[in-house]
Amino acid sequence: MTERVVLAYSGGLDTSVAIPYLAEQTGAEVIAVAVDVGQGGEDLAVIRQRALDCGAVESEVIDARDEFAAEYCLPAIRANALYMDRYPLVSALSRPLIVKHLVAAARKHGGTIVSHGCTGKGNDQVRFEVGLGALAPDLKIVAPARDFAWTRDKAIAFAEEKGLPIDVSAKSPYSIDQNLWGRAVETGFLEDIWNGPVENLYSYTADPAEPRDADEVVITFDAGVPVAIDGETVTPYQAILELNRRAGAQGVGRLDMVEDRLVGIKSREVYEAPGAIALITAHQELEAVTVERDLARFKRSVDQRWGELVYDGLWFSPLKHSLDAFIDDAQRHVSGEVRLTLHGGRATVTGRRSEASLYDFGLATYDTGDTFDQSLAKGFVQLWGLPSKMAAARDARLGGA
Repeated sequence: MTERVVLAYSGGLDTSVAIPYLAEQTGAEVIAVAVDVGQGGEDLAVIRQRALDCGAVESEVIDARDEFAAEYCLPAIRANALYMDRYPLVSALSRPLIVKHLVAAARKHGGTIVSHGCTGKGNDQVRFEVGLGALAPDLKIVAPARDFAWTRDKAIAFAEEKGLPIDVSAKSPYSIDQNLWGRAVETGFLEDIWNGPVENLYSYTADPAEPRDADEVVITFDAGVPVAIDGETVTPYQAILELNRRAGAQGVGRLDMVEDRLVGIKSREVYEAPGAIALITAHQELEAVTVERDLARFKRSVDQRWGELVYDGLWFSPLKHSLDAFIDDAQRHVSGEVRLTLHGGRATVTGRRSEASLYDFGLATYDTGDTFDQSLAKGFVQLWGLPSKMAAARDARLGGA
């Protein structure tokens, strides 16, 4: 019986060429699977037909935009997920969703091999293959760009030789990955980390330096979930889409950073994630109002570890599963409204209110009506500082030994 390869298909040159190439190299039939995670671009029906025209025996296109928003982006909001305190996991969040659909397609079509277009230098090969190992360890994996040293020049020559129905002339100076959650741009002149980004590489965000009126938005959360914008009920997908539009129009969410890749190298990346940055900024502020101090302190370390696990391709790991349970419990009281001013490339919190607020005006005020008993503070300060005071006295007695 002929084996079948399930290919993660984008519709571009590299994955289109991979269809006949994989058939030649493996002797297997190729099933192309394209997953829409809000990346925009060509119509899914066009992509599906191109895969068939390139030799795929089956071609599936899956609209996973709502699923991506609700089951992948939403947990990232609740975890305030920012790798290296900056990057909102634009690419990393989409990979486990794609893996899930690749496995489902393999089971449906009798596939025994899964293939992706990742190189050996990036993080995505890890995200795909570790995810596949967790969900379907019986499936074999082939990565043409890595395993067969498949370069773009070879891909173009192969496409011309086979007469494939794809445009091989267009060559972007950048490598771009984009989806609902944001957009990642790398390579080209950006590989010299002294070169500044140029305006034409941005697509999701307007130039923040251009003069424009500020935009004020109120985001309503229920247990850490954005449920309304300016009083209008929204789904997670609609919330992200709307804030991509409004925050993007104000230049919010641009990032230029050198990040630590999982494979051990440092890489210069330019990101734009307007909706992600606006939503995480608002969510963090609502947590500041509604989450008790020790829980908030501990959750910050959990948030950081959660982001690292997802970045490192461990979405399906036991630790990630357990941290999800902790975060879910910590969100019980994260309900209320946050007001943001979007302007000049920044999302600035200007107001917050919640029925679950731990902010007490009577305790906080310095004016008439202060209910804080300041007479208790003197003894508290003395007891709080007692261990440090005793250690300092000991060090002085022993001559600083």
